[in-house]
Amino acid sequence: MTGGDASLVRRPDASNRATLLELLFDVVFVAALALISMIAADRQTWGGVGHALLMLMAVWWIWSVTTVTTDYYDPEQRPIQAILMVTMLGAVGGAAALPGASGGHALVFAAAYVTPHLVRGAILVLTLHRHRHKAQERAARFLFWFGVSGIFWILGALPPGQPHWHYWAVAVAIDYVSAAARYPTPFLGRVPVDQYERASEHLGERYQQFVILALGDIILVPTLEISTSDFAAARLAGFVTAFVTMLLLWQIYVYRSGRILQITSRRLLGRAARLAPYSHVIMVAAVVCIAAGFDRVVAQPTGDTSANSLALMLGGPALFILGRALFTYRISGSVPWRRLVWLPALAVMAPWAGGWPPVTVAGATTLVLGAVVASDVFAPRLPFLRPGRVG
Repeated sequence: MTGGDASLVRRPDASNRATLLELLFDVVFVAALALISMIAADRQTWGGVGHALLMLMAVWWIWSVTTVTTDYYDPEQRPIQAILMVTMLGAVGGAAALPGASGGHALVFAAAYVTPHLVRGAILVLTLHRHRHKAQERAARFLFWFGVSGIFWILGALPPGQPHWHYWAVAVAIDYVSAAARYPTPFLGRVPVDQYERASEHLGERYQQFVILALGDIILVPTLEISTSDFAAARLAGFVTAFVTMLLLWQIYVYRSGRILQITSRRLLGRAARLAPYSHVIMVAAVVCIAAGFDRVVAQPTGDTSANSLALMLGGPALFILGRALFTYRISGSVPWRRLVWLPALAVMAPWAGGWPPVTVAGATTLVLGAVVASDVFAPRLPFLRPGRVG
């Protein structure tokens, strides 16, 4: 591992394309998301779904922070590649422990989360030790705060057995809040704003690539379910609806998203870099909820729909639209009203849809998403819909 800041920090003229190792890194995490979706589908209680979403927030944070690392540092350098490999190993171990994280595998999951963060910080601080530079200070700030949250992750898994979810909730809060506050650290202060303004198109592409891959879980999870069931008409209808929903969400996400990649203002780049983890965790959580909902639809397409399933099937699409709208608003300053006006349609269904078969609820939700996409397509041609501007 070569020392020196110049050898590790990404050069301004470096390629913005993701490396093959980064793409392999994404696949590992998408597999973890699929497991979380299946866990959420299997747990019929509100607490069970909440625990699955808490684990999602942990998995997402590993991916997000590591992606920020490969945007600031050069992923072609050996120390950064070592960080990616260690993180992938931690992700694989965490994914394997996910189904049993509520029981005997809690410590494995906690260790798989904490270890990559600490190893990443240690590698960067030690590699950059020859030059006291802002790059080393940045790594030290991250290492300090992940050390603090790591204490609560480990405490939450001890003694081995049932995890203490309140400790894990505190750990997640520390990770997310410390990042929002720019990692204020004793003797070092906070991460300077201009470091966020160094974000490149590489970071925007990485988020887009991951969301597109994650959307595949909406059809992957019900595929695994239907492969072990009979191909009854209602079940097939639910399966096809999942496929259509995936395509509609893809369209909602990519519509005019290229404008985000073309931001030239340093101030807006910094804002996008700081906001992306939070707006995108909303969308990724939405994908997990939708995939879990379709898992249940394919497993039992007829009969009444439980309140828990309604929350997944109606709340998932609403979260996705809100997350995408939030990112648009914070970057462009415009509110995509033509998308948001369809959210009441999902809310109106909630009181009545409990008596509908799950496949009917899924179909109605897909129609609402279709209306959102139609608004994007036809709004520019209709003068009375143009005030929504950018999507």
